[in-house]
Amino acid sequence: MCVFMPLVGNTVSNLIMIIPPIFGAIQSIRGGLEKRYIASYLALTVVGMGSWCFHMTLKYEMQLLDELPMIYSCCIFVYCMFECFKTKNSVNYHLLFTLVLFSLIVTTVYLRVKEPIFHQVMYGMLVFTLVVRSIYIVTWVYPWLRGLGYTSLGVFLLGFLLWNIDNIFCDSLRNFRKKVPPIIAVTTQFHAWWHILTGLGSYLHILFSLYTRTLYLRYRPKVKFLFGIWPVILFEPLRKQ
Repeated sequence: MCVFMPLVGNTVSNLIMIIPPIFGAIQSIRGGLEKRYIASYLALTVVGMGSWCFHMTLKYEMQLLDELPMIYSCCIFVYCMFECFKTKNSVNYHLLFTLVLFSLIVTTVYLRVKEPIFHQVMYGMLVFTLVVRSIYIVTWVYPWLRGLGYTSLGVFLLGFLLWNIDNIFCDSLRNFRKKVPPIIAVTTQFHAWWHILTGLGSYLHILFSLYTRTLYLRYRPKVKFLFGIWPVILFEPLRKQ
C-alpha cells in the first residue's frame, strides 16, 4: 500500500464498510435470518474497523487487523454462497471445517512470511471462488438476478483492480499527484477508491447472497432504495394458501 496517500481519505473511506453493514446486521436479526448472514454483515464491519485503525496508526498490528479479517470475511461469504440451496438453518460441517482450516493456514503462514503478495493471492483465490459461484447462480439458477449479481461483482472487481494498481504503481502515482491540480490528484487516490468500491461491492454481494437464499426458502425478497440511493433487501414469508 502506498503509505504516502492522505491518511484522512484512506481512513474516512472505510465508513462505507462500517455503518451500512451494521444496519444490515440489525435488520437480519429483526428478520430472524440465519446467523451466517448476520456474521457476513458483522465481518464486513470488522474489516472496515480494522482498516480504519490501520490507516489512522500505520502500525503493523493494525495492518493485521485490516488484512486478516479480509480473509475471514471472504470465507464467510463463500460459505453462504455454497449453502444457498440447503434446508433452513442447516450446517455444512465439512465446508465449515475446510474454510476454518484455510483461514488458520493463511494466518499462520502470513504471520511467518509477512509477504503481502501471499495475502493478495489467497484473497484473490477466495474472490475467484465467489465470482465463479455467482456466475453459476445467475446463469443456471436465477437468471433474473444478473443485474444485482453482476453489479456486485463488477463494483468489487473494479475496487480490487484499483487496489493492485495502487500497490504496484505507488511511487509513480505519488509523483503524478505532485504535478497535477489537487482535484485531479484526489481522483487517483486508488486506495481510498478500493475501500469505497470493495465496501460497496461486498455489501451488494451480501444482498445478492441473501436474495438468493430467501428466494430459495420461498420468501419474497425485494431490493429497495433508502432515500432513493442506498440498496436494502426487504422480504416477507410466502403467504400460506
